[in-house]
Amino acid sequence: MFPSLSADCLRRRHAAVLSLWLGPGEDRLPAFATHQVGVAGERDNNQELTRGNRNRTKNAWKFPGGLSDLGENIDETAVWEVFEETGVRSQFRSLLSIRQQHKLPGAFGMSDMYLICRLSPLSHHINLCTQECLRCEWLDLSELAETSETTPITSRIATLLLYGLDNGFHDIDLTMKQLPAVYPGSFYQLYHRRLPEV
Repeated sequence: MFPSLSADCLRRRHAAVLSLWLGPGEDRLPAFATHQVGVAGERDNNQELTRGNRNRTKNAWKFPGGLSDLGENIDETAVWEVFEETGVRSQFRSLLSIRQQHKLPGAFGMSDMYLICRLSPLSHHINLCTQECLRCEWLDLSELAETSETTPITSRIATLLLYGLDNGFHDIDLTMKQLPAVYPGSFYQLYHRRLPEV
């Protein structure tokens, strides 16, 4: 049995992991990590917090976000990344959408899962992280949905948020429910549409 490595050790890449299949039959261990999980957060009102990228091929408006750390929940990642990049404190409301992309440049051959969350702001003052962002502003959703200075996913999510503001988020939100896992003492987060009130 191999000793387990701490999440902190793996996060900082101070370790190399070797494996040897000891069970019967063919080796069923994955060759390497196959996905990375990125999370972005945005507000649920008519103004949206956006940032311009540093170190990207296109400096376009996008939602604040970043990669989820090992053992970190989606809601925690969204709230933390928005705060880290913009200084704005927020609260998780729901999961809005998921993008899956393969052969993403810069992802070392992994597939990318990008989860976009709806947040409610708890503060409004911007304190820009200059290491990751060139600029950061509150923009009107209608402007963000139609500007050429954004990415297709940002424009689409802005349109989705406008729909939610006009018609209610009950048709588009995926809410989170923590449930007990089959393993004693373990829990997981399940995201799904809201169930009708009974």
